[in-house]
Amino acid sequence: MKKIILTIAVIFSVTLFASAQKYAFIDSEYIMENIPSFTAAQEQLNQLSSQYQKELESMHAEIEQMYQDFQAESVLLSEDMKRKREDVIITKEKDYKTLQRKYFGPSGDLFKKRQGLIKPIQDDIFNAVQEIATDGSYAVIFDKAGDATLFYTNPRYDLSDEVLRKLGYK
Repeated sequence: MKKIILTIAVIFSVTLFASAQKYAFIDSEYIMENIPSFTAAQEQLNQLSSQYQKELESMHAEIEQMYQDFQAESVLLSEDMKRKREDVIITKEKDYKTLQRKYFGPSGDLFKKRQGLIKPIQDDIFNAVQEIATDGSYAVIFDKAGDATLFYTNPRYDLSDEVLRKLGYK
């Protein structure tokens, strides 16, 4: 009998503890769209990316032209001249790929610039969410932006505007 009462008491206390947890969500895309410095940083990154892309496209067009010229003239060239032209084209292609990695690679210029511009904003958002979670005793705060799968969210539990207020944007 004591075991049954003890079991019921444990189940009841676990249920009470589980129901006392507070959950909320934010929309980080919405938050970032309402931060002017994020929009400016994104625009700056887009311009830089476009500039890099134009430079690479120009270099690629030059390589294509060199290859077409080589094909057209290959009948008239000696074997030694063919090899030299092929080497020049291959070297140019390697330079192109190296430049592409330098600009767009995992540790490329664009990635580093993004880290420098966007990361501080993301850190501020994270710190604001962390403060709100601590102050409001939230067990979990979800982010409904991106690939998160939240099928239904009640707007009552959306803390996005509170994060913006904490950051001083509303």
